[in-house]
Amino acid sequence: MPENDRLSGCLDEINVDFVEREATPQLLMNLSIQLHLSGLSLSDTVSFLEVFGVDRVRSTVHNWVHKADLQPESGRSPNHVAVDETVIQLDDEQYWLYAAVDPDSNDLLHTKLEPTRTNVIADQFFAELREKHDVDDAIFLVDGAVPLHRACEKHGLDFRYERHGNRNSVERVFRKVKHRTICFSNCFSNAEAETADEWLRSFAFAWNLLI
Repeated sequence: MPENDRLSGCLDEINVDFVEREATPQLLMNLSIQLHLSGLSLSDTVSFLEVFGVDRVRSTVHNWVHKADLQPESGRSPNHVAVDETVIQLDDEQYWLYAAVDPDSNDLLHTKLEPTRTNVIADQFFAELREKHDVDDAIFLVDGAVPLHRACEKHGLDFRYERHGNRNSVERVFRKVKHRTICFSNCFSNAEAETADEWLRSFAFAWNLLI
């Protein structure tokens, strides 16, 4: 798909009707949300708006992103699902990001940020994933994490231990997320876990439309 088609599609999918009495043109609001999720820092996004004579602060763009309530579309039927977990830093605290990716398309299917990693949390993640997508006949690609194995067994899902290969898709997503949080620490610095979780869902939305 041509790059401009993906760009137009993403803009069309962003609904900013939540904004009342906002003088910023909706097209610029949509584009600012997309640019930030695609890799632009809040400061640079504000500078982008200034080019068009729009004076906004970083917190305004931040609020646009979160109030848009973006998240990956449901109803997918992937043949394979790569699932993994990784540590995400929120100030001085560590959280666990769970993610499921369709390795055939590299699309993010579901994300969840949790304060720890347990069998119960892994089970809940798989339950949410099954509610959102038709994955019961998919082959799940997991690493050696015992909670992921147990969750697959509990839900009766076919899974395969794989360290590399198709699981590289989820590792690629994790690298991108960590690159964003390192380069643009204003995303997760002084942020509540709920806010970070919302941002990650918004990131997944943009990732699926722009990769």
